[in-house]
Amino acid sequence: MMFLVIIALALVLLVTGFEMLLVLGLPALAYKEAFYARLPDPAVVQKIVGGIDHTTLLAIPFFIFAANLMGSGQIARQLIGVVTALVGHTRGGIGHVVVGGSMAFGSVSGSAPATVAAMGRMAYPEMRRAGYSEKFSLGLLVASAETALLIPPSITLIIYGWITGTSISQLFAAGLGVGIVLGLAFAVFVELQARRDKVSHGDRVPWSGRLRAVWDAKWALGMPVIILGGIYSGTITPTEAAAVSVVYAIAVEMLVFRSLNLSALIRITEDSAINTAIIFVLLAMGGLISFFVTLAQVPDMILGLLASADAGKIAFLIAVNLCFFIAGMFVDPNSTLLVLVPPLYPVALSFGIDPVHFGMVVTLNVCLGMITPPFGLDIFVASSTLGKPVTDIIRGVWPFVVVNVIVLLLITYVPQISLLVPRLIYG
Repeated sequence: MMFLVIIALALVLLVTGFEMLLVLGLPALAYKEAFYARLPDPAVVQKIVGGIDHTTLLAIPFFIFAANLMGSGQIARQLIGVVTALVGHTRGGIGHVVVGGSMAFGSVSGSAPATVAAMGRMAYPEMRRAGYSEKFSLGLLVASAETALLIPPSITLIIYGWITGTSISQLFAAGLGVGIVLGLAFAVFVELQARRDKVSHGDRVPWSGRLRAVWDAKWALGMPVIILGGIYSGTITPTEAAAVSVVYAIAVEMLVFRSLNLSALIRITEDSAINTAIIFVLLAMGGLISFFVTLAQVPDMILGLLASADAGKIAFLIAVNLCFFIAGMFVDPNSTLLVLVPPLYPVALSFGIDPVHFGMVVTLNVCLGMITPPFGLDIFVASSTLGKPVTDIIRGVWPFVVVNVIVLLLITYVPQISLLVPRLIYG
């Protein structure tokens, strides 16, 4: 009963507008005082600090730094240029460029908000000129950025792997496959919309021009090759790949493209440090929450409820999707992972659900939360980037929410899709 009171306290703090640090931390500390008052305060501090003292988490600041470097320089633009040369001539070409470009940018950033900002500035005017409605253009730009949370290097997958102890490399492999499935689903929707609105074709680029575009972007293409090739070949770990990506981005942007100077590098470093600090403060509180969730035997309570209701694996997965869908409407993705994964993950294992498959279900739910009103983070990023009212963007994302739900159900109940690429790479 007391645990429910703690949850109610967290909800009250959330609704009344407290920072997520306090929404997560105060209920955990209140639970400690109510049930574990004899637990020394230094032990609590140790749980907070020790929770983020993990080498896996070093990948997060490196990938954030690399993404900001590439977004401010030429690497991101050149990757999108390659996608434009390859698919820009198809029916509804710029719509396919948005989907493919978001996947390409996601392959070097791991951040959906960064993808929304980068693609929005470059692609929105082109979509409107091509004949897409404002509603569809805004919805596609926001929704297609979700693929950045799935396609490696995904910060969301790194956090899930840290919480559960699942192999980051296998999660990255699965995320690549699921991200492609989600991207294809959006591409099908773009094709249907382009036919209905009679959207103009882009100019066809001859094969010689496409090959030239790929060659001109060789330095930009080196980034995903280093990250994905290095990880999947076993040459470097995800954390090492993150560090190498920063060195590569600085070298290419400053020495090859000359798109960044020292003052810009300092500014980007400061911004990346602030973003990293925000995430790590939440992760520290998440470590404390996980500790008390374990002490309170919450997974056993959930299993008991499911057993009393005679609910099985399918019912459990439905409940997982509903919990994440509701939480995603109001809470940022990292906080959602920190609160829901610790109690639900042991239950998933008890039902024989593969940790990698469960990670894909969780991450797709987080993707959905990024575009779900009223507080989907990407909605507000797009509003700020494009200067459009939030209500206009919300109207545009609803059809993509439906597409996302369809893909989510497919991934949830056909685990072979999530596990195909990891099994091909790692056996």
